[in-house]
Amino acid sequence: MKRLLRFRRFSLPLLQNSRLFLRFISSHPPRPSNPNPRKSSGIYFSNILLSNLAQTHGIKEARSRFDEMPQRDVVSYATMINLYLKSGDFLQAEELFRQVPERTVVIDSMMVDGYIKSGQIEEAQKLFDEMGERNVVSWTSLVSGYCQIGWVDEARRLFDEMPVRNVVSWTTMVLGYARNGLLSEARKLFECMPERNVVAWTAMIKGYVDNDQVGEAMDLFERMPHRNLYSWNIMIFGYLNSKEPNKAIELFAAMPQRNEISWTSMITGLGRNGFIVKAREFFDQMPKKDIAAWNAMIKVYADEGLMDEARELFDVIPTRDLVTWNTVLDGYAKNEHKEEALKLFICMLHSSVKLNETTLTSFLIICECITETSQIHGLAIKLGFQSEISLGNALVTMYSRAGDLCSSWLAFKRMDSKDVVSWTSMILAYANHGCGNYALQAFSQMLKHGYLPDCVTFIGVLSACSHASLVGKGRKIFDSMTRAYNLEPKAEHFSCLVDLLGRAGHIDEAKAVVDEMPATERDEVVLGTLLGACRVHNEAEIAKEVGEELIDLDLSSSGGYTLLANVYASHGKWNDVALLRKKMKERKVKKVAGFSQINVNMKNHVFYVGDQTHPQAKEIHQMLKEILLPQMKETESFQMIQPVHA
Repeated sequence: MKRLLRFRRFSLPLLQNSRLFLRFISSHPPRPSNPNPRKSSGIYFSNILLSNLAQTHGIKEARSRFDEMPQRDVVSYATMINLYLKSGDFLQAEELFRQVPERTVVIDSMMVDGYIKSGQIEEAQKLFDEMGERNVVSWTSLVSGYCQIGWVDEARRLFDEMPVRNVVSWTTMVLGYARNGLLSEARKLFECMPERNVVAWTAMIKGYVDNDQVGEAMDLFERMPHRNLYSWNIMIFGYLNSKEPNKAIELFAAMPQRNEISWTSMITGLGRNGFIVKAREFFDQMPKKDIAAWNAMIKVYADEGLMDEARELFDVIPTRDLVTWNTVLDGYAKNEHKEEALKLFICMLHSSVKLNETTLTSFLIICECITETSQIHGLAIKLGFQSEISLGNALVTMYSRAGDLCSSWLAFKRMDSKDVVSWTSMILAYANHGCGNYALQAFSQMLKHGYLPDCVTFIGVLSACSHASLVGKGRKIFDSMTRAYNLEPKAEHFSCLVDLLGRAGHIDEAKAVVDEMPATERDEVVLGTLLGACRVHNEAEIAKEVGEELIDLDLSSSGGYTLLANVYASHGKWNDVALLRKKMKERKVKKVAGFSQINVNMKNHVFYVGDQTHPQAKEIHQMLKEILLPQMKETESFQMIQPVHA
């Protein structure tokens, strides 16, 4: 009984380290209270064997042994429940918990923590309230759970009610404040801690780093009485994330010891800051390269479009995992190396590696026609990935981009679960195909289902309002960005609003929007949109003012010159046209010819304005004149597919 009490008293550090917990159970089993020593010693040795099986052979062997045990006690159940929780199989842990013949504070505390980690905060609270005895672990677990879901005030109330606190309790509350951006409260609590170990110091430093206050983090780091490897790695990550790679390099040089995470963080961070050569130097100097380091260096090259260098490392890497393959495939796709991506994808299909939704999502980027997209969709269904959100979102976008709005909608409809990106993708698909009313209906359904729109969502909705000529609706939606959703409009949103007002002929109001918007957001797209509206509605004076600003903003682009020249020409101002063309000649601005392209039988066909070089140009023009143009004139409207419904 004394040993069982000892087991309860030390439950906090044991639960923090599952291996230590299992070792403790095997070395400190409860002494048999049964007068039959043989029977009790049987449970004693069975628990030791159960613990060893859990550590060496895994959960299946341990459960098999557990089921075969003729006698079980609280340690037997605690061992198996802990093993299930550690492996992430919460349902099995909960099922076994219901079968426990005698509940203890240790097992109850385990399950409180399990409910928290599985996101079942109400169940955790219910079990906590039912506990006849509570220890510091159960209190701390619930405090942590409240912090994770943002209930910081409730967490602090519970923290203040704790009969006994230890350094883990204090650190949990400090982290809770920091993770929710309440750094002032976190620092006050940190300074009040009766005992601060290296974990507590590091928690406060991480709070500053996560909230982009690397200077405050460094001040605290220099005050630390003792530092561990994790503390150094956090500070290096902070400097790299704050775009101060030189300070990260200095700190790395001062580290008393380094691990693979230290080296890999430097490689990734330097690459993200554009220090590609320096990242490769660190990679080459790394004493022992694990697969994470290889993947990090390959990704650095792929993100910079240096696919020859990325492929060179891919070919010599000692072992490859799925991340390796996906990184190179994604690099080929994003850098438009379709042939190389296709070859690599075929190699993946013939290799032992198993594809996942990321693989298919990356490959979808390079699909240029309905046939290719449909083939990847079919493969996703065959492999059982059709319910994955990221893949479903990609399918919605790619079908829309290929011109098949019906398939885009069906891909959206068949998704088992959706996120804000899913709804945004569908809204953009409608908007890009001119179905403004359907886009707005989808937006309404999105809000009804409780999804909060982001900046990209509003681009699609405002664009839809523009295509549907819903000026009043567009104004209200634009205003709601800041008022209802606390989102600051960017250049893209102002461009959509200007386009909406310009199409409707409200040029003065559109000009007022441009004049009042932040100067940092007034770019070529916004000014070009207003200038185009001026041309359509014959606003020569405003066009001249906007056109000159647009030209000064980007001297090398032909777009502004062309738009302004067309406005001058439409008003017969040929002298102004001549002066504008002279400026273009002096500044060596070349007009880029407009073109369109179509993919037929895996081959791209490009058509430039006025170009007759295509081998089938004669047949194409004949079909356009005799068949397509008459049909286009007869068709007054095209009935699109049904809108998204709940």
